Amino acid sequence: MLPEVFTLADDFPPVTYEAWRELVEADLKGASFEQKLVTHTYEGIDIQPVYTRRDALADDETHSLPGFRPFVRGASPLGAVLTGWDLRQEYAHPDLTVVNQSILADLEGGVTSLLLRLDRAARGGRDPDQAAVADMAGDDGLMAYTVADLETALTGVHLNMVGVALEAGGAFVPAAAALTALWRRRGVSADEARGAFNADPLAALARDGELPLSTDAALSQLADLARFTAVHFPHVTAVGVDTSPYHHAGATAAQDLAFGMATGVQYLRAMIEAGMSIDDAASQFTFRISLGTHHFLAISKLRAARRLWSRVVGASGGSASAGAMRIHARTSRRVLTQRDPYVNMLRNTVGVFAAGIGGAETITSVPFDMPVGLPSDFSRRIARNTLLILQEESHLHRVVDPAGGSWFLDRTTQQLADAAWKIFQQIERQGGMLSVLESGWAAEQIDSAFAPRAKDIARRKEGITGVSEFPNVAEEPVVHPPVDPTVLRGEAARRIAAATAKTPALASLTSQSDMTASAVKAAEDGATLGRIAAALGFHDQRTAVAPLEVHSFAEPFEVLRDASDAYQAEHGRRPRVFLVNMGPVAHYTARATYSKNFFEAGGFEVVSGDGFRDADAAVAALRDSGASTAVICSSDKLYADIVPDVAPKLKAAGAKVVVLAGHPGENEKAWRASGVDRFIFIKCDVLATLRDMLREEGVAVS
Repeated sequence: MLPEVFTLADDFPPVTYEAWRELVEADLKGASFEQKLVTHTYEGIDIQPVYTRRDALADDETHSLPGFRPFVRGASPLGAVLTGWDLRQEYAHPDLTVVNQSILADLEGGVTSLLLRLDRAARGGRDPDQAAVADMAGDDGLMAYTVADLETALTGVHLNMVGVALEAGGAFVPAAAALTALWRRRGVSADEARGAFNADPLAALARDGELPLSTDAALSQLADLARFTAVHFPHVTAVGVDTSPYHHAGATAAQDLAFGMATGVQYLRAMIEAGMSIDDAASQFTFRISLGTHHFLAISKLRAARRLWSRVVGASGGSASAGAMRIHARTSRRVLTQRDPYVNMLRNTVGVFAAGIGGAETITSVPFDMPVGLPSDFSRRIARNTLLILQEESHLHRVVDPAGGSWFLDRTTQQLADAAWKIFQQIERQGGMLSVLESGWAAEQIDSAFAPRAKDIARRKEGITGVSEFPNVAEEPVVHPPVDPTVLRGEAARRIAAATAKTPALASLTSQSDMTASAVKAAEDGATLGRIAAALGFHDQRTAVAPLEVHSFAEPFEVLRDASDAYQAEHGRRPRVFLVNMGPVAHYTARATYSKNFFEAGGFEVVSGDGFRDADAAVAALRDSGASTAVICSSDKLYADIVPDVAPKLKAAGAKVVVLAGHPGENEKAWRASGVDRFIFIKCDVLATLRDMLREEGVAVS
């Protein structure tokens, strides 16, 4: 008969960590616990296999409530429980009509706010009718240069209900002026306007390597925009801290956070020097943070970011509530792939999930085909529905700080915050974020931190599904109709020339105490972004640094696949390898599978044999395959007899390269003498091997 009260503890008495560790080490039979079971991150954090109460943090701050300093558990007491997440989608198509159609479809499908990315010309403070920047117009963004252009892009959008954010590079004041002019034209009240101007000159400098004005002028304009926004728009933020230039260059999570804090401090100083209080200045920030696919690290990254910003604002004299951080999170571009892009749906789901669990208020769900080109209607629908399913069907937003109380996540959050703070202190000792960008120190630190990851990617220790792992060389690529900007540039140039002819000359705004207000007035009168920028002193001076180099994780392998595609287009077939599978199936299957994935990751066509009993059968099959590279696959048990017999006969039959799947160990010298040229095995440099072998096949690899 069952007892009236049933408890698991009756059958499973408590076990101490020490007792558990003793049993585990006995099972390891002498192998290192640290090497086998502890994961070492690129941030220098050791992830233990199990966390118990002994790992609980002693720091009382970690047990604070959501909405209270240090805001690790969230910036507001109820998180997204009542409102849900703000689904902010990005728009960068050069054609304003197409952008408008996409926006309306997205809003109907559940999107709640918009991010408009202006093209390179507008971000640089230029108009499309200037011959010197003709190739920049329509490149990487909307061709919007006036309030009328924004009106076209946002036709049918209820701006009193939908927030609008901007990505305008160095031209944040002209762009903000145009959006403000549109709000006023539409009759949107100050209390109804919602959005983010995202003034972030240091991110633009790090990403592009230049600003069209001096950094002093840029910081002065940032501060003026922040003052203007604080007075006129209670639900709009003026300043953005976008850490994606560092993240996409290969920064670790700790570096990413440190650069974000250092940037925020630089902006805070400029705003306070301009007369703003610390609380008013801190209220103007939105942090834009990219998240990768290391799920728990991404959650900890957002929680650590809030802890750090609370510490920065508190140390600057801000009130307890002023340190609450606003976070706009998006899935990182560096983890997305051009090859097998449908896997990006899974990567994006992981990123969106982590953003929600980590407490981001605003989330961008990235279309899976973004690395291929401008997203399609289908991919936009999948992207927005990814978040909506997590929210409306999985109800993830209904729990305030679901990560709270996890010993693992609490400790990882603290370790990440501590590591980032140390880097932040190094930056401050060198004069701040601008100084480390100008000196090149930031780039050096990122490159050094990325090197171990690049090595792991090359060796497939860190695999990329669909690219370096489980590739499909026969996949049908996702193809989008190319956008020809020539016609759009001509239309934009004529449109801007006509607008300029109707507007009065614009006097210099640099000496005015209310630069932003004057810029808004000019935008209302029809002035273009380029003319407003010129009045603000753009192009009189220029700031230049070495731009941070973007490191897509998949790029090295995708370069090989591109080279293979080009070879196939020219020769009618891909470079080919033949798998010489020797012996019974149980002996060769594992290494044949490994070899197939290995070579297809480099764009090789793999022809597989069906288990040969002798060398003569293998040689005949090699001749029929048309391959000049033979890969011997079997077990270590059979290699001692197979290799000396098969390898020389393969060479005699015309194999230019004979590869053995497996580590040769002490047999390497003898097997090379038999005719084996290369050995492939787990932890070998896959990328270098594939690159060399493609070149030997006559494939042009950059």
